[in-house]
Amino acid sequence: MSTNRTHIAIASENSYIIYFGDPDSLQISPEVSAAIASACAQVKQHFGTKLIDLVASYASLLVIYDTHQCDHLWAKTALRLILDTPQQVSQNGGQLVEIPVFYSTKYGPELNLLAQNAGLSVEQIIDIHSATEYRVYAIGFAPGFAYLGEVDERLAAPRLATPRLKVPAGAVAIADRQTAVYPASSPGGWNLIGLCPTPMFNAQTQPHMPVTVGDRVRFVPIDEQQYLTMGGLLHEL
Repeated sequence: MSTNRTHIAIASENSYIIYFGDPDSLQISPEVSAAIASACAQVKQHFGTKLIDLVASYASLLVIYDTHQCDHLWAKTALRLILDTPQQVSQNGGQLVEIPVFYSTKYGPELNLLAQNAGLSVEQIIDIHSATEYRVYAIGFAPGFAYLGEVDERLAAPRLATPRLKVPAGAVAIADRQTAVYPASSPGGWNLIGLCPTPMFNAQTQPHMPVTVGDRVRFVPIDEQQYLTMGGLLHEL
């Protein structure tokens, strides 16, 4: 990782944030995402028990460490060493995760709207959404909420003018050129296109999520019966 493309800044008394690129004009790209994923793996290995948590975003990485085991100087020196050490970074890195989706105009009420706006059929919208391989760029908003990109520009749609008070867990949605699966019931303003039976977050399992930053995701269409067989629940909106 090149030193002129990474910047380390103090975030708190026990954390640093690494910016991948110019902090004033951060770029989102598969290359940056792959570099962040590689850095995550290196930090975990180098810090060991000194590491409390890692929070990856589109173009930054927050490193939270245990000040009982190391200090600011050790942490920054370790991070600089990691970032200065050349790594083989593959844009196709990370695991490929297939996530089933029951696409439905009944349970995904914006599916028809997306089709109308694009001048396409619902079947074509489903084909386009499920044919794209997405990258996990960030995890946030709620535990297990993975921001996936980029959606085909024909499917891109702004957030709803009035967010829903309750979006069901498992709802598959689109906002701008991002797509995601709601891990839990919550308010939300994304365009809903279907339901996913796969739990996106479970605090009782290890790992807690089926995906992590840097992974690739492909959605696999399933029918209603397959969705129910896989443990999915039907939620009326």
